[in-house]
Amino acid sequence: LAPHLSRPPMPEIVVLPHPEICPDGVAFEGEEGKSLLDNLLDHGVEVEHACEKSCACTTCHVILREGGGSLAPSTEDEDDLLDRAWGLTPQSRLSCQAIVAGERLVVEVPRYTINYAKERK
Repeated sequence: LAPHLSRPPMPEIVVLPHPEICPDGVAFEGEEGKSLLDNLLDHGVEVEHACEKSCACTTCHVILREGGGSLAPSTEDEDDLLDRAWGLTPQSRLSCQAIVAGERLVVEVPRYTINYAKERK
């Protein structure tokens, strides 16, 4: 592409190592305007999402170690759910609700999740 037609750089998403989901960690170019969860799933990071991305559970809870300030603020509904998440921090978000913007994100997937549907099996 000619320099004037090149696309702006996509934000990098770095996923820190997680013993089951992503043992070695991973980094990839994210897609702006798409949820963090969809970006993760598109790149093989199989974060749980029991409510099918409808902001009704906490299974897609992540901790944004860097870049969280570039995202739109969480809604009251998201905050209410996050109050029930395992390992809640001030940088916690539901990845189904966090829409990727232009900044690099460093994401930690918590070691545990509260998945009532899974626990009942």
